[in-house]
Amino acid sequence: MELQEQLKKAFIEKGKGFDEIIGQDAAKQQVKSALIAGRHILIVGPPGIGKTTLAKNVSLLLPEIEVNDCEYHCSPKRPVCPTCRAGQTKKKKKISGAQRFVRVQGSPDLTAEDLIGDIDPARAIKHGPLSIEAFTPGKIFKANNGVLFFDELNRAPEKLQNALLQALQERAVTIGSYDVDLEANFIFIATMNPEDTSTEPLSDVLLDRFDVAYMDYPETLENEERIVEERSQHFAEFPADVKRLAVLFVRLLRESDRLEKLPSVRASIGLYERAQTNAIVKGRQKVTWKDVQDVMVSVLSHRIKLKPSAQYLQTPQELVQEKLKEFMQQQGISGESEQGEVP
Repeated sequence: MELQEQLKKAFIEKGKGFDEIIGQDAAKQQVKSALIAGRHILIVGPPGIGKTTLAKNVSLLLPEIEVNDCEYHCSPKRPVCPTCRAGQTKKKKKISGAQRFVRVQGSPDLTAEDLIGDIDPARAIKHGPLSIEAFTPGKIFKANNGVLFFDELNRAPEKLQNALLQALQERAVTIGSYDVDLEANFIFIATMNPEDTSTEPLSDVLLDRFDVAYMDYPETLENEERIVEERSQHFAEFPADVKRLAVLFVRLLRESDRLEKLPSVRASIGLYERAQTNAIVKGRQKVTWKDVQDVMVSVLSHRIKLKPSAQYLQTPQELVQEKLKEFMQQQGISGESEQGEVP
């Protein structure tokens, strides 16, 4: 409850609320509402749209707190680990919002022990293999009194997903070899890319533990331009009209009915950065449309995937070149010279 109150205070009394995220107002509202309610939340959307950035911004909302100097970040008022319960932890320490935000990267190699914890051989020798003191806590317990962020949840193997069920429902974990329940007061935030096919399906029983917030590509051309401007490296002058055309092309490419996988915002950022370095390699400090045109295939072709019905007719590289030619004709752009004339 204390964690919920802290987030409620940040959102309502202090007026904070993911201001660093451009657009995505509906998703931000859903995340705020879920956090205040103490709900676990799954952020779903295609790659490169800010799911991870949105989740990481929660750490900016968490205030610094005082906890016991233990591996579980026990609250002095409500200790959960055996050492603190026994009154053996005397020291206190302060942890920042960033330290209260614990991240796990989804991977097929991830194990339940990474999340829950495991027996430490050195401690087992000292305290005995069946002593709770021999247990080394995993990420779930390190996130006690904070937020556990799981990036790409559907990349986790089924066994690990099952290990999460009790923790998400009861905010406690039964340590099997000890037959002991340890509490973990945390909010769980996860992300998922539904377009990723090399993943494990999430079971209905796991999904039932979450509320879901959906994110999509930037709502407007202006929003995507701002994201590109703020998230990119800057090497050379990039005229506003050329930048707008580069971002517009990516957005129009997403509308192609031949694509199964669409170019993300990272594609727009890639065009912005590579066009600049392309100009520098050619000895110029100002980007032209020709600089953008020359890196289109390199930046975009591997970030898209054709539908099976279209794969027999052309390659991704050929589609990018075809769409680029159509786009330049529609916009009245001549791309033959280094001036890259833009009307």
